[in-house]
Amino acid sequence: MLALLMKINKNLILAIPVAMVLGFGFGLFAPVGWLKSLIVPLTFLMVYPMMVNLKLSKVLEGGDLKAQALAQAINFALIPFVAYALGKAFFPEQPAYALGLLLAALLPTSGMTISWTGFAKGNLGAAVKMTVLGLVLGALATPLYVRWLMGAEVPVDMGAVFMQIVVIVFLPMLAGHYTQKWLVARHGQAAYHKEWGPRFPPFSTLGVLGIVFVALALKAKDLVAQPGELIVVLIPLLCLYAINYVVSTVVARSLLPRGDAIALVFGTVMRNLSIALALAMNVFGASSSGAALVIALAYILQVQSAAWYVKLTDRFFGPAASAKAGG
Repeated sequence: MLALLMKINKNLILAIPVAMVLGFGFGLFAPVGWLKSLIVPLTFLMVYPMMVNLKLSKVLEGGDLKAQALAQAINFALIPFVAYALGKAFFPEQPAYALGLLLAALLPTSGMTISWTGFAKGNLGAAVKMTVLGLVLGALATPLYVRWLMGAEVPVDMGAVFMQIVVIVFLPMLAGHYTQKWLVARHGQAAYHKEWGPRFPPFSTLGVLGIVFVALALKAKDLVAQPGELIVVLIPLLCLYAINYVVSTVVARSLLPRGDAIALVFGTVMRNLSIALALAMNVFGASSSGAALVIALAYILQVQSAAWYVKLTDRFFGPAASAKAGG
């Protein structure tokens, strides 16, 4: 089972479309009302495992303050407003889709930030710190941004949103932190990194696929009634990711050394779509399935674009020091 989940985790670009197709088919031919009862357990399955390997102590380490400041400036002073503007331009009559775009933009960094930074031979320490900072700041800022930018179009119960942030982000974060501490105390740091740590992310992927399945099942009949919706949603998402990559790459090349620059790109373009999806499905009522559709499509773009970007890293930032030495 674990080996199968690990294989799926490495092939998200295929697994997510398959989950979408299966959910769509299920939604057309079977009753879907009962699926809403799965949202909370699937949310926990999605969020808790990815919190276990999070190193909260990294936030206190120094050495890359410039990269951290630039990353959070892009994440919270620029990208949410780009997403809001795209939502207003493309979805003036469909606030649920605009909400999905905004939620995807408000929750930066995920485990993918660290993974892709590693693949591109960037500064992993900076990437870990960006992940923790982005997660905490995004969780605190999201209710305020949503209320400020979308409050006129989408009913926003601030108390409910903050409560969901606590349940979806901070409780799993604490549980994950103490799970990690217990496993390290019981088995040792080396065994944790080699044996136990890698076992958790695949279960998070299972939760993601479950939520994507549910989101598409709930939206299936609407999509059949309006078959062009997927293309309509995809275009502003493409614009959002393209703008994000261009801005982050230009800033990183101009102001940072190679390792920090790569961490900055993946610390700003990779969004925590799992938590965005959980919020969309748990908080926003009638808008949930539309917002979730946007976020589900963002998964596909995010994984594929990151894979392409890794291949272009040396062209943008030059080869890693070890590659230069070897040459």
